Amino acid sequence: MKSRLAPAALALIVSTLAWVASPARATDAATPFKPDPAKGQQLAASCGACHTQDGSRGAATYPILQGQHRDYIVKQLTEFKAGKRKNAIMNGMAAALSPEDMQNIAAFYAGLKAKPGYATDQATVALGQQIYRGGIAERKVPACAGCHSPDGAGIPAQYPRLGGQHEEYLSAQLAAFSSGARDNSAPMMAIAGRLKDSEMKAVSDYIQGLR
Repeated sequence: MKSRLAPAALALIVSTLAWVASPARATDAATPFKPDPAKGQQLAASCGACHTQDGSRGAATYPILQGQHRDYIVKQLTEFKAGKRKNAIMNGMAAALSPEDMQNIAAFYAGLKAKPGYATDQATVALGQQIYRGGIAERKVPACAGCHSPDGAGIPAQYPRLGGQHEEYLSAQLAAFSSGARDNSAPMMAIAGRLKDSEMKAVSDYIQGLR
């Protein structure tokens, strides 16, 4: 028994199949998303209240975003949105961002040249340098330079740029990792947990002067 379709229904099926199989449709699906720094700059306008409009050396309680690796920024925004990293301000800010928004914002900040910072406590520079470059062997604290590079530039897609970052912010993050208040990096929680408060401050101040 032959199946009969109304001409209108048959035409609809044929046009749908043609749209799905069209070269243009296949190309759209295969084309990777390309971040747009200009759109990112527009979206980042609301970030300026804490991070300054260009993500540079604003208040020391907030991180410098200028020159930070794109993948790292995206990772942090994604984890703020998911609640994996907890911060009352950032959880709310990230909640409204789409994955594309995050990529665009990250591309904007990553494309900027980071401004240098300076160590401020000469009495602790030697201790900070020792921890950063050599670690503390007896407590199994690895050298920070092994992951974040000797000049603090980090390794894109793996470890964040630290060089020039605010000492106050870095110290606070190490303390948060140590206490478990920040728990989105198991390696950093273990490392920070082996550091004394004075060592956290010393290595953070040293990192602030890296360039």
